[in-house]
Amino acid sequence: MTQVYDKVALIGLGLIAGSMAHAMREGGLAGRITGYARSAETRDTARQIALCEVCDSAAEAVAGADLVVLAVPVGAMADVMTQITPHLAPGVTITDVGSVKQSVIDAVTPHLPAGAHFIPGHPLAGTEHSGPRAGFASLFRNRWWLLTPLPDTDPDALARLDRLITAMGAKTDRMDAAHHDLVLAVTSHAPHLIAYTMVGVADHLRRVSGEEVIQYSAAGFRDFTRIAASDPTMWRDVFLHNKEATLDILGRFTEELFVLQRAIRMGDGQQLHDYFTRTRAIRRGIIEAGQDTEAPDFGRTPGARPAG
Repeated sequence: MTQVYDKVALIGLGLIAGSMAHAMREGGLAGRITGYARSAETRDTARQIALCEVCDSAAEAVAGADLVVLAVPVGAMADVMTQITPHLAPGVTITDVGSVKQSVIDAVTPHLPAGAHFIPGHPLAGTEHSGPRAGFASLFRNRWWLLTPLPDTDPDALARLDRLITAMGAKTDRMDAAHHDLVLAVTSHAPHLIAYTMVGVADHLRRVSGEEVIQYSAAGFRDFTRIAASDPTMWRDVFLHNKEATLDILGRFTEELFVLQRAIRMGDGQQLHDYFTRTRAIRRGIIEAGQDTEAPDFGRTPGARPAG
């Protein structure tokens, strides 16, 4: 692989930024990698593991960078831009890794200096772990990285960012920001909210009936708890900043749930069987697309990181 950027600045040093640092260093994709996190504890941890050149201000991190990656919660994007805008190099490319796109565009674009290129992005990769120690180089391998370029995006800047992403092992695709937010409401945001809700219900039952809910949790509930262990600040901001699409999908979910409730109440086994047969095909499609494995327990083994 060959170097794609001279200097990459990572603003935020969690799972995604940390994995980018590992992948870029492993592939020789950046001449220098600098980073900044708001928390002094996070910066200290990043220094201890030599994640990148850790700076004590966002301004210092972005100085001279030809790529800046905003890897902070969606709700912090505007504040970060006010800190770094006066210090951005001419012609810099800025991207983000947020799970919501239209809200990020609205937050970032008012602060863009002339000549800067903003290309919103979203890697569909992650684990339930967070922080600088959570990252690993293979996180993006065979995962999709969605880009939502703006109408006036410079094609050379877009192609260069695409080269970096694919060199880290990901597959790229492009879509409109509003469509992205609707798709992710279906595939990620609403499922996370449902998982948080189920774990909350189980916690309430555990308080009422003892430890059985925890002690005897079956595979389905264990997967809910894995999802619900995700970073609470990030997910708070996702729901607040993708409100309309998430509420739309939750409304549809509620309607479907009522249909199933009625089928169960009426003893309509055929409707339940037909419904489950249709939805089972989605799982087969995910496996055929290479986004998961048929291995038992979803390919996960105790203590192992998810396959990349």
